Amino acid sequence: MSLSVLVVDDCEVNRNVASLMLKKLGHHVDLATNGIEAIEALEHQPYDAILMDIQMPVMDGIEATRIIRQRWNNGPRIIAATAQAIWFNACLEAGVDDFLIKPLGIDKLRASIEYNMAIPLFMNGGMAEISAPCSLYASQTGSDCVV
Repeated sequence: MSLSVLVVDDCEVNRNVASLMLKKLGHHVDLATNGIEAIEALEHQPYDAILMDIQMPVMDGIEATRIIRQRWNNGPRIIAATAQAIWFNACLEAGVDDFLIKPLGIDKLRASIEYNMAIPLFMNGGMAEISAPCSLYASQTGSDCVV
């Protein structure tokens, strides 16, 4: 199944690597460099998923996620991607569907997209299902995940 995915990251290398991996998986990819650009892109085109960096200038991924959840009730799946696991709780509170630790690998990205496209849509904040993303987080960081 080919999806429309928006990659949001202020680092050009990260955007390009994520884009190449997603295209290799058969998905259509658009790019944005910050949260404002992501919101503007959503105003013009629907996306199935967003791969969202957290720490970005202009508007970070947490604020962008909050706004997206407020404006688009049945909006895209949002997969947070960050190099710092300390953002896990803030990402969940903002409304992300999954949380990945950079550097991303194609297998990790594929698993997250497949899982998140299979569960019921995210509605009104809070994860529809927390056990799998929590397990994924724990396996990536080696820490216990208590929610």
